[in-house]
Amino acid sequence: MSHTLSKTADPAAVLAANAGQPNIIQTFGVVGAGLMASQLVLLVADKLRIPVLISDLSTDRVSAALHRMRGQLDRQEARGKLRPGEAAEIAGLIRGTTDPSKFSGCDAAIEAVFEDQRTKRSVFRQLEEHIGPDALLLTNTSSLSVTDMARGLKHPGRVLGFHFFNPVAVLPLVELVRTPLSSETALASAWSLARALGKTAVPVADTPGFVVNRLLTRLFSEILAEIDRGGDAVTVDRSLSPWDLPMTPLELIGFIGPTVQQHICDTLHRAYPARFDRSASLTAVVKAGLPGFFDENGKVSPAALILSAEPHGVDPVGVRLRVRHALAQEAQLLLNEGVVATWEDINRCMTLGANFPTGGLTRLLET
Repeated sequence: MSHTLSKTADPAAVLAANAGQPNIIQTFGVVGAGLMASQLVLLVADKLRIPVLISDLSTDRVSAALHRMRGQLDRQEARGKLRPGEAAEIAGLIRGTTDPSKFSGCDAAIEAVFEDQRTKRSVFRQLEEHIGPDALLLTNTSSLSVTDMARGLKHPGRVLGFHFFNPVAVLPLVELVRTPLSSETALASAWSLARALGKTAVPVADTPGFVVNRLLTRLFSEILAEIDRGGDAVTVDRSLSPWDLPMTPLELIGFIGPTVQQHICDTLHRAYPARFDRSASLTAVVKAGLPGFFDENGKVSPAALILSAEPHGVDPVGVRLRVRHALAQEAQLLLNEGVVATWEDINRCMTLGANFPTGGLTRLLET
């Protein structure tokens, strides 16, 4: 699996070059019926008030997603976040299907399926059989190569990464991933779409993990390595408390999902083995089918603790210094490689996508 480094064009210049005429999106499609896909459907239907199609392989999964979304809309209306009747209005815009041919009328579609390159490429090949040649094809991948997804398609220029963050309704960042094959019209259209959805799009190059997940995974790698070496998991996890992050590292892994995070770790390990390790303790959590390191009582689950390492005392200050050094190194590499243009881009990504405190990574590194 390859990732191609490319400088991203200035979005304002792209829009000017296209005379401010990005393609108009009047119908939208979402492939996948999981929690992230459902969030994307609700966002588009609410913000754009256009028909939205959601699909999956199973009728049961599609029906469950439709039921889940209607329940969420009803709760929002009951709490006064939607006007009376608005829940029914938005729900009326959403349709479900298992038939890929139903995407023929969509002006844009995004895949939000399992984080597997073969699966995502298969989705795009199938979509291309039915969707118009000018329609946007977007991927919500968190770490995989967008360029590889586009290769082999009849119209690879309309493929872009469009990476949202969970919860979609709350976090305003979209990492807008351009490949060497992406057209200026596609970029302008995606940039306009992000703005219409109330999101801040930060252009990033097509590299493993992009910005937010690459930096977070570097942080996780340092924390998990200390636990793998025998450090007390709770003490290690709390070592970053002075930074006032929204969650501790292990809490965040639980929120992301251990299986998803392991896939991201594997992607980054293959790309940068010297800086990103595979964690024995994270592997143990995934193999045990646990939702995270902590049980329902807030204690580290015994199944999450590997027994091969010798227990040792933990110096929280030392852990914090190692994590800070690792993040500073990784951020500088992002700039050197042209993944983003400026430190401001990195700070914007970390505040808007990872909910870092005001000032983003710069403020954290100065703490």
